[in-house]
This record gives sequence, C-alpha cells and structure tokens, in this order.
Amino acid sequence: MSSIPESPPELSLLARLEALLFAAPGAVTAQQLAAALDIPTREARKALDAYAASLEGRGIRLQRHQGRVQLTTAPEAAPWVERLLGLEATTRLSRAALETLAIIAYRQPVTRPQINAIRGVNSDGVMKSLLSKGLIEERGRAEGPGRPILYGTTADFLLHFGLNSLDDLPPLNLEEEAEAPPEGADTLLKG
Repeated sequence: MSSIPESPPELSLLARLEALLFAAPGAVTAQQLAAALDIPTREARKALDAYAASLEGRGIRLQRHQGRVQLTTAPEAAPWVERLLGLEATTRLSRAALETLAIIAYRQPVTRPQINAIRGVNSDGVMKSLLSKGLIEERGRAEGPGRPILYGTTADFLLHFGLNSLDDLPPLNLEEEAEAPPEGADTLLKG
C-alpha cells in the first residue's frame, strides 16, 4: 500500500482540513480527520474550531452534530441556493410541529409519552410528520416499562434552522415561553 505524499509546505493545516471537509461525502469525526491528516485528534479539534471561526460572515458554515462535522451553506444564502438548485420552500411547520420540535430539541433524548405529557395532547401525527421530514430520529429505547423509543433532532434540523450545533439554541426560559408564541412560527422548510 502506497503512502500519501506529504502536503506541500505552502498548504496550511486549515487548507488541508478544508479540502477534506469539502471532499467528504457526509459528516465526519475529528478522529477521521486527524487520521487522514496524520495529526493528534486534539490538534484536529483545535483546527476545526479555528476553521469554524474563519467562516463567520462567509457563505459556508461548519456544522457540528453528534460528534461529527460537515460543511453546509450559510442559512442566509438559502434564497440564492434554492434559486440555483430550483428548490422551493413548500412546507410550513404547524404550531404543533414547532412546539413538538422545540420539546425534542431541548429535552432530547425524549420519549413520545414525555412529549405528550408536556404538550397535554397526543403527538402521534406531529411526530410522524417530523420523522418523515427528517427533522427528528429514533435514538434508541428508554429503560423502564414498555421501553419507549427515544427521539432526538437530526443534522437536517440544524441545517434547516441555521444552527451549527445544539449549543446555538437560545436559552430556555419557561416563564417567557408561556407568555409568548414560539419564535420562527413562520419558518419555511424544504418539502
């Protein structure tokens, strides 16, 4: 097996990292990047942080989800990307869907009975819709009677709402939430 030649000295670590992220078919781990770059994982994580910071105000972002990273377009560029690709935002999320999605985002992993208890209504239809849109996914099963399915958000959730990670969610203030309608009630999603 032939070894990969060393990168030219003029190609910085961030440039090599960017090339790998651009070429990757999907999200990758810091460990995968470190192995490809032949550097310690700690150094790859530092480089990812520096790269993410360098992308601020640009047309692409570094998205992080469940220990994986990938390049995505900036949410602010959505109208031009949609026009180029011939995409249209055809589906709006209902208030019930936004409410359910917020519960899952802030409480994940969470079970359907827990969601129903918080909302006070049956969420079966809404959950089915969110699953079909790829905004939530099954994350295993809870311990306890019946071993209910645990749900969490997906990378598509982050992408559609312009978040780099769940850490970018606004702080949860239960007192204000009870008084005001959820933000982004008119958020458009690709169908």
